[in-house]
Amino acid sequence: MPFRFDPRKPFPEELQRIGIELIDDAMAALSQQPDGPHAAVHGARKKFKRLRALYRFVKSDDPAFRSTENLRFRDVARSLSQAREAAALVETIQYLQGFSRSEAESKALSSALGTLERRRDEVTGDDGGLSDNIALALVECDKARQALMQLSLPDGRKAATRRVKKTWRKQRQTALNALSRCHGEAHDEDFHDLRKSGQVYWMHLALLRRIWPSAMRAKKADAKRLVDLLGHEHDLSVLTALVDQEPERFDDADTLALVLEAIIHRQQALRQECLDLADRVFSDAAKTESRIVAHLWDDAAR
Repeated sequence: MPFRFDPRKPFPEELQRIGIELIDDAMAALSQQPDGPHAAVHGARKKFKRLRALYRFVKSDDPAFRSTENLRFRDVARSLSQAREAAALVETIQYLQGFSRSEAESKALSSALGTLERRRDEVTGDDGGLSDNIALALVECDKARQALMQLSLPDGRKAATRRVKKTWRKQRQTALNALSRCHGEAHDEDFHDLRKSGQVYWMHLALLRRIWPSAMRAKKADAKRLVDLLGHEHDLSVLTALVDQEPERFDDADTLALVLEAIIHRQQALRQECLDLADRVFSDAAKTESRIVAHLWDDAAR
């Protein structure tokens, strides 16, 4: 079944169906590992993000459930993140190579790539406790599945419409607040917050696609584009932090300076591109869009 609500069906049943499917998919990936443990972890962590977005629709009715399960999936994802983050840094250098502006910069990035590939291999070369963390993650997923099966929410069309409207409005306001901070004296964390809001928005658009398929598909495409750009921006911030913390890994001061210059130049361009797109993605007021979404949901539910 698809990762989206059917407004014609009871909301609690749909939420449980979607959640259980996501948990089962994550558990299957972690236990079967058809493409190896690291690919399995990457796939499972995507499911955890979708679950955390899904459970935002529970907060107004059962804040304790939402808080407990949100922390559960956050902590499980973090326990599995070390190898993925090491691989992501390699991908970030490869991304930067596509924007190299000189032969010297290209050579510096190639050198940094080799450095980060060796670091990735150090992290992933031995198990590093990954198998134990996967086993613990499977236990937590099973607990999460049981908790979801026991979740009880108010039923009925009015309750569902109210829930959708309230969740949508709060999340859109969170996104607008993050966007406002990014337009000011922004810090790395402000853009990270905008990225997280964009991810939730994209996932919510997917969840509610049935209420207006063509419009939701178009908005979802723009939101996904924004999330991808903000993902590159965030990866560059993580790479900068590593360079600052472990400068001894790089060949020499000149290499380090050229890598940092490449990061800064690309990050500045990315941030402006992200802000231009985010202004369009989040152009409607939270109150306005949540009212429209609630009306569409109610109409579809009839």
